Amino acid sequence: MSYAFVFPGQGSQSVGMLAELAETAPVIGQTFDQASETLGYDLWALTQEGPEARLNQTEVTQPAMLTAGVAVYRALVEATSPSPAYMAGHSLGEYTALVASGALSLAQGVELVEARGRLMQDAVPAGTGAMAAVLGLEDEQITALCAEADGVLEAVNFNAPGQVVIAGEKTAVDQALPAFEAAGAKRVVPLPVSVPSHCVLMKPAAEALAEKLAGMSLQTPTVPVVHNASVQTFADPDAIKSALVEQLYRPVQWVRTIEYLKAQGVSQLYELGPGKVLMGLNRRIDRKMGMQAVYDSATLSKALETL
Repeated sequence: MSYAFVFPGQGSQSVGMLAELAETAPVIGQTFDQASETLGYDLWALTQEGPEARLNQTEVTQPAMLTAGVAVYRALVEATSPSPAYMAGHSLGEYTALVASGALSLAQGVELVEARGRLMQDAVPAGTGAMAAVLGLEDEQITALCAEADGVLEAVNFNAPGQVVIAGEKTAVDQALPAFEAAGAKRVVPLPVSVPSHCVLMKPAAEALAEKLAGMSLQTPTVPVVHNASVQTFADPDAIKSALVEQLYRPVQWVRTIEYLKAQGVSQLYELGPGKVLMGLNRRIDRKMGMQAVYDSATLSKALETL
């Protein structure tokens, strides 16, 4: 069986995440301790006790979710010797995949995504950017309607057939919502975020991220990582750096990522980290592909039966 590990991004975090698994797998707490040393605050205490508003701030959410995904991966590695054919992650999850694959150390990953979150927030003044999920329209319809908007508006997350996220200037997003409904969208849902991720407004953040990456030494991944924007894998560290910069202002091609994995012979996916968001998306992309989320001791045991 050829399988892949996939890692979730922002939105899957919650106060108390991984608490049950941490009771039986000490590596969970150990991984959070390592991340806390880099960050300079107790990340595990924050994820377990909150406050929720602090956990949901992007410069905290990103290192918290990266650490959680790496911790679950390490729990698997301690129990078996997994040999995934590929790794991938949704948006922030791409960094988690790179840490799990050895391209980045945990310290590098945590430092990078904390900076990424801060740079993203700084790139667009609070209240001027927005995102929304559009359900029930074809990708081409959404792209065309975005092009007609007055201001910056782009399709930025191609999550599943009939589920696309748009991002841009808040005024453009607000003005366009009735147009999506008029075109036949089943639902148009504004998202509770302050940063319009993966659109051209993130270019200043991408340029600053490139400067930070320039001073870092990356390694060739031990497992190929499929990148969000290009849906390609790279062995060269400089190419990986370029992919991470590009990812910040270009769309997350999740549908194409899953289709790519299937074309390479992958028949089973394991989502490592809090929640089951990617499993829900992946079922809409390809119901025939095996899928399992790993986030507590029961799901870890179930995964070990098939790995």
